[in-house]
Formats: sequence, structure tokens, C-alpha cells
Amino acid sequence: MKNRKILLVEDEPKIREMIELFLRKEGFYRIYTAGDSGSALALCRHEKPDIAILDVMLPDQDGFSLLSAIRTFSDMPVLFLSARGEDEDRLLGLGLGADDYIVKPFLPRELMLRLMAVLKRVYASPVPEQLPIFRAGEQVVDLESAAVVREGQELPLTAKEHAILIKLYENRGRIVTSDAICQAVWGDDSYGYENTLMVHIRRIREKLEADPSKPVHLLTVRGLGYKLVVQEAR
Repeated sequence: MKNRKILLVEDEPKIREMIELFLRKEGFYRIYTAGDSGSALALCRHEKPDIAILDVMLPDQDGFSLLSAIRTFSDMPVLFLSARGEDEDRLLGLGLGADDYIVKPFLPRELMLRLMAVLKRVYASPVPEQLPIFRAGEQVVDLESAAVVREGQELPLTAKEHAILIKLYENRGRIVTSDAICQAVWGDDSYGYENTLMVHIRRIREKLEADPSKPVHLLTVRGLGYKLVVQEAR
């Protein structure tokens, strides 16, 4: 786990140096740092970090806007650091797709434990030995290679989309509650991820459905959750 690339975005040099020093003492060595969102986005695109620690208050734009920009091309896990502990800020961050939200001041050890928990949840989750291939109308979904084949074009699934589809496929033809999907994808700390789940469902439909606005394979069951209706391909 400690060979993962970490992006640390913090505009206060002393805090940034303190966190970087602590992470290096704990054995992390592939650490990239930035003091503003512009530099952070450039590092994201060039270095492709495995996880990001984002400060909410940045000089050019806030961390929430930065995360929204990152989510246009990356599904990497993100932890927020913020001096603002209000529930609205926390829920906003989680709703945008953050994996954790830590309020300043915090103990470096707390950050380390939460960082390791997210890394373990995202990158060390067990998967079945062989994942299936199935059809959704004309689209072929290959969970083994994490891709949807549509009109001869291969559309890769992000890590979260892949995990969501695995959970839905395991219960295909049956309703899976939003809570159950969030638990499978984000683990025990899945409270507040319903809006994030909706975003991922919409993106899956764009790959899976002939008409994403009128889904016939990935159905919403209002007030309960979602249901996957597909045909076996093998």
C-alpha cells in the first residue's frame, strides 16, 4: 500500500511540509505536493496519483471545485482537509465523491489511519476469481476486463462503476437498496454517498443503455434502490 502515489494539495507551506514529513516517516515516498488547484490538476494529469489529500481552502479556487474538475477524468479516492467542520461542508464534499473528510486541527496519526483505511478499501478489496460477461441489449459488459463494448468500441469502467456493477450483477433481477450498494462500494463509512451513487449510476447508463434517459437495463426503483436486468453472455 505504501508504494501508492499520493497527491497532497495544501496552500499553507508549514502544514504541507508537516504532512509530507509525517507521510515519509510512515514509509510513503511517492508524494507530490501542490499549493493551488492549477498545479494540482497538472500533477493529476501527468503523474496519475492513486489518492489525493485536498485542502478545502485554496488560493485560486476551493477544494470542492478542484474535486469536480478531477472527477471529469479521474476516479481516484480523495480525502478532504478543512478548518470548516459544518455538516453542510462535509456532506458537500462527500456528495462530490470524496472518500473522507477530516476537520482541522487533526492528529497526523489520525490522517495516517484514515488514509490507510481508504487505500485498503479501494485497492485491496477482494474480487471473485473470475468475473462474468453479460449482455445489456446490444452492449456487452465484461466485468473481468472492466469494460463495456458498445458498437465495437470498448468503454472502460472506473473502479467505482466496476464495483457498483459487480454488486448489481450479483443480485441481477432483484432490487438492491442504495444503502447496500454504498456499503459494498465505500465500506462501513458509506453514510452520505447517495448523491455520489446517483452520479455513478448516470455514468454507467451512458455506457450501458441505448437511451440513458429511458433505461431498460439499469432501473431505478423509486425509494428503494436499483435493479439490473441483463442477459447472460457466458
